[in-house]
Amino acid sequence: MVRVVTIDREYGSGASEIAQKLAERLRWKLWDQRLTAEIARLLECDSRVVQEREERCDPLRRRLLKAFWRGSFEGADDSERFRTADADCIREAAETVVRQAAWEGQCVIVGRGSAYYLQDDPGAFHVFIYAPIEYKVERLKAQGHSEDEAYRLAETVDGDRSAYIKKYFQADWPAARHFYHLMLNSAVGEDVVVDTIMDWINRKNAAG
Repeated sequence: MVRVVTIDREYGSGASEIAQKLAERLRWKLWDQRLTAEIARLLECDSRVVQEREERCDPLRRRLLKAFWRGSFEGADDSERFRTADADCIREAAETVVRQAAWEGQCVIVGRGSAYYLQDDPGAFHVFIYAPIEYKVERLKAQGHSEDEAYRLAETVDGDRSAYIKKYFQADWPAARHFYHLMLNSAVGEDVVVDTIMDWINRKNAAG
């Protein structure tokens, strides 16, 4: 029986909106911005800090600074403050929240490595949402981005996610298709995507 749906996605594909519609159809809890807020609560930092750094590796400058602090006597006393904005800590907190949400069940979880944490969970159903670059750019432009900025975001955010998955899960992204149940092109329409996911969940539940 499906108890949790994870939705991995390309940036600009509209996956957040699809996840919200799916959660409403299922009458399940949505873990998207709620997940970011809970990570921030666990780390006792601002949600904006988590939002800026989740699903990203620390940049080289920050990794060097972290190494300096860890190796310094002064940094030892200040390590906890520095730790809250660290990519490793955000990932650890994300895993804690994702696993707790999955244990409670009846939820839709967007990204944050959730598909990888739960890939062996028999009650998890994994979906990947993608779209043509032109579709993603138009969506991002509708959100107020310029065309150049939209193209840059569509490329760089997914590049960051790919590097994150490679570092923390030793997998290619999104080529690690072996555990996705569905990979859907959102350009066919959000409602069509939601209907398709619902249909496959029902089929999986019926098959036992």
